[in-house]
Amino acid sequence: MSTYILMKILESAPKRYDLGIRLLTRGRLDKIYDRLASRIKEEDKVLDIGCGTGALSLRAAQQGGTVKGIDINSQMLEIAKIRADKLNLDQKIEFGEMGVAELDREEADSYDAVMSGLFFSELAEDELSFSLREAKRILKPGGLLLVADEVRPDKVYKKIINGLRRLFFGAVVFIFTQTTTRALKNLPEKISGSGFEIESIKLNRGENFIELIARKP
Repeated sequence: MSTYILMKILESAPKRYDLGIRLLTRGRLDKIYDRLASRIKEEDKVLDIGCGTGALSLRAAQQGGTVKGIDINSQMLEIAKIRADKLNLDQKIEFGEMGVAELDREEADSYDAVMSGLFFSELAEDELSFSLREAKRILKPGGLLLVADEVRPDKVYKKIINGLRRLFFGAVVFIFTQTTTRALKNLPEKISGSGFEIESIKLNRGENFIELIARKP
């Protein structure tokens, strides 16, 4: 079952988003986010692109990072702010309504880590390329790119299984949100082609979800 596709359904009801994702993924996404956030160190400056309700941002702040979370969904951001307040992390996190096209406003070599959870797969190819270039530009040398997202399997039989699942759930998504979804193809190659050095790649059993850690040289 595609976590990203189910996420798109839940985005139409932000207040139910976190509980729905937790139930639908049986806590698996939480564990992935925990592992990614564990790479954040005390006083790291972190940018969370497409932060949604703040799942990654909150974890990064709990690790001691100073976080900026950006998203274009104002309802999601309001929930993220409420969650940060409840956890007394509001002094560690700044949330802002901002799209990837505005990443060029960020100062070069200014972040220790850039994070993205279930967001790159929402972007068109040119937007993804731009986002990766900008992520590399704004990271300090040695800075980390931490990504969790939906991808296309390489093995033929897994492609067929995943395609059938997406055919059904894609229709459900369109009914609920009037939008379509797109799993990422060749994401590691695109990240390395943007100048990053990939440190680790972890795929789920169906090979349709990736947990990737890369570094700016």
